[in-house]
Amino acid sequence: MTNQIAAEFPAPLGYRMPAEWEPQRATWLAWPHNRSDWPGKFEPIPYVYAEIVRHLARAARVELIVNDQQAETRTRAILTHANVLPALETRIGFHQWPTNRGWLRDSGPIFVKHTNGKVALTNWTFNAWAKYKNWQLDNQLPDNIANTIGCTRFDAPPNARGPMVLEGGSIDVNGRGLLLTSEECLLSPIQQRNPGMTREQIESTLGGMLGVKKVLWLERGIVGDDTHGHVDDIARFVAPRTVLAASEADPSDDNHSILKENLKRLKMMTDTSGKALEVISLPMPAPVIFKGQRVPASYANFYISNGTVLVPTFDDPNDLPALNTIQHVLPKHRVIPIYCGDLIWGLGAIHCMTQQEPAEG
Repeated sequence: MTNQIAAEFPAPLGYRMPAEWEPQRATWLAWPHNRSDWPGKFEPIPYVYAEIVRHLARAARVELIVNDQQAETRTRAILTHANVLPALETRIGFHQWPTNRGWLRDSGPIFVKHTNGKVALTNWTFNAWAKYKNWQLDNQLPDNIANTIGCTRFDAPPNARGPMVLEGGSIDVNGRGLLLTSEECLLSPIQQRNPGMTREQIESTLGGMLGVKKVLWLERGIVGDDTHGHVDDIARFVAPRTVLAASEADPSDDNHSILKENLKRLKMMTDTSGKALEVISLPMPAPVIFKGQRVPASYANFYISNGTVLVPTFDDPNDLPALNTIQHVLPKHRVIPIYCGDLIWGLGAIHCMTQQEPAEG
């Protein structure tokens, strides 16, 4: 199958980015292989992925990207050991495309859906968070996926350096015109995503590409987040006007003042009709530190798929309160804890590794 490349903005044509809780056809994942992402701690990571695939394949189809045939053989062996295969064989598809690393939330496409039910994807530049030199393979994923599923591809408009840079983890939407992001990630010139682009230009592009009517700007991300302010660690929509916001109760913790300011902003924000948001605090785990480095452990990095919510946990006393909070706001969903004490050493968790494809219709 081949994709059609469109020159227009998708939103004026009737497309929008659906909320994560809306029906999904599939979750896209890339199997982990870059050992440098988990230095000294890579061995358990494939089995964490296997556990995540086991749960996700029951909610929707899993489209799994592996580097080559040898990698697929190894992956199938691990999934068999973890009791995922052969039971869920028909729910998992394999795609042999080489990647640099496996954080599909950021390197994969951002899907949009037309009012007639047709699904398309938006293609943005991925430059490995302006941090690594090897990102070229990952930047090809939206084109590979569009060709595979045969959908229209909308390319982001250029800035001074080329097509606009955007990572999926830097935004969160309610599917009704609201988008959450952070000034640290999208506006700071230090991060070198889109130098020279103003707030107004960024908002206009998000509107044209994703159907966003109002951008809600938080200030900063949590300590240890090497993506510099990704919103999926700090605040997430769980309903059109309801936001779960990470909150740190300990005033001596470096995250306390950061999250307090974000919470203050959220409580002053409104939806597209001027109604105040319902803001619910989500606790943070105690600092997770490995080899002297604090990592971005947060319960906000959960992922929703077709009545299922996978929530990162850290063997922390706040695991249960966080799970209960998420269950309270999503009472019809099956909330599943996934231990991420090893996974988070890669500086990402469940939401970072997943990318949802909406269901058509």
